Amino acid sequence: MTASDQSWRGVATENADELPTGAGVFLRARSRRLLGELARPHRRSLWGLLATITTQNVAWLAGPFLIGVGIDVAVPALVDHGNVWPLIGIAAAMVAAALADAGLRFLFITWSGRVGQAVLLELRRRVFRHVQRLPLSFHESYTSGKTISRLTSDVEALSELLDEGLDNLLSAVFSVLFIGVFLLVLDLPLGLVVLIGFAPLYLVVRWFQKHSTAAYRRTRETIAALIVQFTETFGGIRAVQAFRRERRNDALHGALNEDNRLAHNRAFWLIAVFVPAVTLIGNLVTVAVLAYGSLRVLDGELAVGTLVSFLLYLRRFFDPLQDVAMFYNSYQSATAALEKLSGVLEEVPTVPEPENPIRLQEPHGELVFDGVTFGYTDRTVLPSLDLRVPAGQTVALVGATGAGKSTLARLAARFYDPVGGEVRLDGVPLRRLADADLRRAVVMVTQESFLFSGTVADNIAFGRPGATRSQIEDAARAIGAHGFIAALPEGYDTDVSKRGGRLSAGQRQLVSFARAFLADPALLILDEATSSLDVPSERLVQHALQTLLADRTALIIAHRLSTVEIADRVLVMDDGRIVEDGSPGELVAGVGRFADLHRAWADSLV
Repeated sequence: MTASDQSWRGVATENADELPTGAGVFLRARSRRLLGELARPHRRSLWGLLATITTQNVAWLAGPFLIGVGIDVAVPALVDHGNVWPLIGIAAAMVAAALADAGLRFLFITWSGRVGQAVLLELRRRVFRHVQRLPLSFHESYTSGKTISRLTSDVEALSELLDEGLDNLLSAVFSVLFIGVFLLVLDLPLGLVVLIGFAPLYLVVRWFQKHSTAAYRRTRETIAALIVQFTETFGGIRAVQAFRRERRNDALHGALNEDNRLAHNRAFWLIAVFVPAVTLIGNLVTVAVLAYGSLRVLDGELAVGTLVSFLLYLRRFFDPLQDVAMFYNSYQSATAALEKLSGVLEEVPTVPEPENPIRLQEPHGELVFDGVTFGYTDRTVLPSLDLRVPAGQTVALVGATGAGKSTLARLAARFYDPVGGEVRLDGVPLRRLADADLRRAVVMVTQESFLFSGTVADNIAFGRPGATRSQIEDAARAIGAHGFIAALPEGYDTDVSKRGGRLSAGQRQLVSFARAFLADPALLILDEATSSLDVPSERLVQHALQTLLADRTALIIAHRLSTVEIADRVLVMDDGRIVEDGSPGELVAGVGRFADLHRAWADSLV
């Protein structure tokens, strides 16, 4: 696959109408492959459903035929010979066919509903599981609003198709096929008249298919954009209200809402044209059949019962075509949704788990960067990095924004893999470590200090799910969080609310510290992790860090030089390179960049 192919595969889920030539075919094949994978475990049920709907349609189609037989056979037998039994037999057959039709339809709807929900359950599981495994680079470019749209709006479109459209489609297809064949068998001349009506019907169907494909894909795109804007607005509601951006967001939401309305109006207009057109063609064909059939009845060439049966079947022939149109509505919407979902599922993890991982039983924390290079699509961040951090050493990374500190930390945590060179932990390349071993050995605490809905204890135990309450409290005491947690209304059982909204920024950071320390990693990475702490809290954390980091390797990234002072070693980075390396005391006494930074920081405290 060429680079250009790969470039559009990643965005296919968002802008399906602007794909290059050949991409549409790829998307359809990709969607079919996904649908086949989801349906494969239910093959027996699908064959059973096929047999059920086939039998049900035979029972449903028996009615017009029996009416015709009743008119041509049972009624003359009763009138001419007084024989009531043929009429009773026809009536009994019609009742039996009606009961079979109702029973089999009930069985099909309930059975297909169970299969459809099982397919949707697996699809939701697969998308959620896959998105969790995708690297940070995916989540940084693919907003949470788009992900929510995939798991809600797009899955709902498939749900509507499976719950309602599939029943109508199969019934319509079988009806059209069976009735089409039966009309030709019942009376060939009248059947040929019906076939003449297929020419305009085919043109109408092709017109609808051509325009509705783009229209329904557009509806999926507009609703996704609306969900993204909605999610971002209320995710950042504090900034919205602080900067008085409500009016601007109202205008943006109104524009997106209008786009969504226009997209749906286009889809509804197509349906509004298609359904009456099919109805008109059906009525014109019915008039032609009635006129020609009546002439043949008058000439004695055709029985009245046969004409009545033919007309009843003809009505049943065209009515399902409208159901096909409504199904096509759901089908196009679901197809667009399936294209987007399959696109997400085909995103390849850039940090895959090794096929034959090396076990790391007793991690010590020695970290080595051996000729590591790394860059994004538009720039190189680390041109060539060689670094060895002995086990148990605390290293502070200092430098201006964009110097490569966070990139180094993310490579150490294997959120990214280097483009060249190798990152090793205790002599084992990170690419060869099993994810479970790597995440147990390396823990990263970031500036955002994300807390999940639940209690304080639950959030601390996130680092070690099987931890006891005493272990949780010991971890909190170690980093100085026990005091404020105990003062909360319900102590460790206090619900932190969404994203830890009931706690201050500093308190959330302390809870995230307790979570990391409870995990007891061999390598602890603190990426701007003290930036949210006030001075008293920072001093408390620094005191705790001096004790807790004594027997583990640590990388500390901080702009606050007071945090750097607890490090054994300081690395000053500039443009992806290490330009100074030494203990805090050595570098402060020198004349390099760290000394300048330290003097500027000391002057700011005066």
